[in-house]
Amino acid sequence: MQIKIKRFDKSLPLPAYKTAGAAAFDLCSRVDVVVPLHQVVLIPLNVAIEVPPGYHSILMSRSSTQKLGLTPANGIGLIDQDYCGDNDEIHFAVINHTDHEIKIEKGTRLAQVLIEKTEVVEILEVEKLENIDRGGFGTTGVK
Repeated sequence: MQIKIKRFDKSLPLPAYKTAGAAAFDLCSRVDVVVPLHQVVLIPLNVAIEVPPGYHSILMSRSSTQKLGLTPANGIGLIDQDYCGDNDEIHFAVINHTDHEIKIEKGTRLAQVLIEKTEVVEILEVEKLENIDRGGFGTTGVK
């Protein structure tokens, strides 16, 4: 499969899979950014992506990003197939969990993108589901 990627700053490298077994490719900050303590900041990731019809992208944190004191503000990000315009740059919403500002340098790899097939389902409303209740949220315990 091929996807189209537009870079906004061509001085930064194209996204790449960093190992032969990598499932996702890395994205980096397009600019120097300061993330104030306990604040959420949108970091531009230098690319707009066009995936084929029937696919979508998942934006998630790299495992090393938490070492900086940052985590995704919304967990993961779903990038719909139709968010693919010429100016639809992907941004990474991060929250600073530390008690000091965090400086991110241009080119720092922060996030990764996973391309997945989209399965559109038919929604069928019913009055009753056929399965047995399990007892509520968190009922399987912790051990």
